[in-house]
Amino acid sequence: MSFVGLHIHSDYSLLDGASQLPKLLDRVVELGMPAIALTDHGVMYGAIELIKVCRSKGVTPIVGNEMYVINGDITKQERRPRYHQVVLAKNTHGYKNLVKLTTVSHLQGTQGKGIFSRPCINKELLEQYHEGLIVTSACLGGEVPQAIMQGRPEIARRVAQWYKDLFGDDYYLEIQDHGSQEDRIVNVEIIKIARELDIKIIATNDSHYISCFDVEAHDALLCIQTGKLITEDKRLRYSGTEYLKSADEMRQLFRDHLTDEVIEEAIATTLEVSKKIEPYEGLLGEPRIPDYPVPSGHTADTYLEEVTWKGLLERRNCTSREQIDPAYRERLEYELKMMQQMGFSTYFLVVWDYIKFARDHRIPVGPGRGSAAGSLVAYALRITNIDPVHHGLLFERFLNPERKSMPDIDTDFCIDRRDEVIRYVTDKYGTERVAQIITYNRMTSKAVLKDVARVLDIPYGDADRMAKMIPVVRGKPTKLAVMVSEQTPAPEFKEKYDKEPQVRHWLDMAMRIEGTNKSVGIHAAGVVISSDPLDEIVPLQRNADGAVFTQYFMEDIESLGLLKMDFLGLKNLTTIQKAVDLIEQTHKQSVDLDNLPLDDPESYKLLARGALEGIFQLESSGMRQIVRDLKPSGLEDISSVLALYRPGPLDAGLIPKFINRKHGREKLTTRTTSWNPS
Repeated sequence: MSFVGLHIHSDYSLLDGASQLPKLLDRVVELGMPAIALTDHGVMYGAIELIKVCRSKGVTPIVGNEMYVINGDITKQERRPRYHQVVLAKNTHGYKNLVKLTTVSHLQGTQGKGIFSRPCINKELLEQYHEGLIVTSACLGGEVPQAIMQGRPEIARRVAQWYKDLFGDDYYLEIQDHGSQEDRIVNVEIIKIARELDIKIIATNDSHYISCFDVEAHDALLCIQTGKLITEDKRLRYSGTEYLKSADEMRQLFRDHLTDEVIEEAIATTLEVSKKIEPYEGLLGEPRIPDYPVPSGHTADTYLEEVTWKGLLERRNCTSREQIDPAYRERLEYELKMMQQMGFSTYFLVVWDYIKFARDHRIPVGPGRGSAAGSLVAYALRITNIDPVHHGLLFERFLNPERKSMPDIDTDFCIDRRDEVIRYVTDKYGTERVAQIITYNRMTSKAVLKDVARVLDIPYGDADRMAKMIPVVRGKPTKLAVMVSEQTPAPEFKEKYDKEPQVRHWLDMAMRIEGTNKSVGIHAAGVVISSDPLDEIVPLQRNADGAVFTQYFMEDIESLGLLKMDFLGLKNLTTIQKAVDLIEQTHKQSVDLDNLPLDDPESYKLLARGALEGIFQLESSGMRQIVRDLKPSGLEDISSVLALYRPGPLDAGLIPKFINRKHGREKLTTRTTSWNPS
């Protein structure tokens, strides 16, 4: 019989999306589990990743949250017990209710301060949003186990009966065994309550890490988070049994105090829970673009056509469509048709609207970046200020029928006034439909090396010397696995690893933790705008400054079909605008930034000298030397070198070839190919 991992306290720092969830699912498949539940404490960070990875492995995902329940008003700060409560989504309706409960717990029910604060709900909220949910009595921190440990079995029965009355057969009592005497006391009483109240029991296990080999690494991670040394006695620690177990391992746990009949019943019931889970239909991929309020008599398609043609007439200084050059007219017709066909007219109206707001209020906006600069519609709407026809830019790079994801228009705003644009969008579409996006701060090789050294009480000087041996390539420290491999860029580093047992132990532990999520923050640019209230699809939380942000990161937001916008705050725009204002004040001259000459020889002489401080995308040390060698003589040179300053072309050595050919030091070659359609 297979065992379904139902009670997974994921410690999302260890189960990070880049590596740990796939590893977890590999272990789940290896153990033959039909399903796996992810129940982070108080949050749903990994829910969408879990669904996507499980589907790729043929495993049933169970979205959950180990919530904190209090008895009383969640908005009042009072010292009251906070009980653990496992809540699982049985279906899509249950998922939405779980999202609602999670959001309310963060935005309204945070109890305590600082590192001791917890997002809480109460039984009234559970009653209001109980449909589609499965709940269990949780670990020793649950209300029923707590009452048992306090010698108050009548309270335990009263609580269990309340949940039974509300959730019926979707309420289960848990038995667990992590080696403590409390587990055994609670398990025996749980069986009695289950028999008296006709409630089914399930066998569960806390799983804070994937295997027993992760025990020491997880212990180090706890020390990093709590600022303790591994050698300290009085600190937070686990028993070492909180990993994903097989069915046979689970059976062995309970044999010393429960009968085989009870154990088999509990494991079979756990499988029954997994069979109740319905696919979370309608979550992934369904577009959720907000409704742009078009004027009466218009649809999104017709209104986009109207404002776009009007914008192009202004751009081309024409009074009728017939006067527009055919190359522009035909290109615009093609793009509009493609946008309508793919259902993106509303998307463009939303972007046009908030950029128009910024321009109307003299908030500096960038001329456009990325593939969006290839759209004539974007140029006509003044979303960008780059003429794609004149510059030969391809619309298909931005949008084409083969592209399944939402188009992506990144917009630069003055860093000092970016928040005004976000406020405008929030006011227009509603605070319940707009939020910023979470980011996960991961532990890089240099950082984790020092963190693990600290908890192992290794002198800082030794850790710092080792960390300095790790080269940074294109802004990222080399991974520890590479540093200790045969391809190491630092032989001394590998030699210490091979010959010094303490260093090997230190680095092996660091490698298990490297790349995991240490903390969360808010994305510098990402903003999500939804057609429906966000708390129906995405769990939300609030940072210390009061800003509301999603619990799902950028890729998961896109997977849900939500409109993700990048409102980039760019200090260069702020500096340029201040310079324009100063010129106007001191010289009484107006500078039109959109019509500056692109062939000014003095500007290119400045670039050739390497005077690039403060020049966007050209001021890094690596790029500065390239520009000096290139000595650009036109905008095309700068565009080309920016396109080449990417990992692939850099590794292929294409930049030196480009520079040499520009200056005639290498011969230009042309290659012709023939195409035979047969």
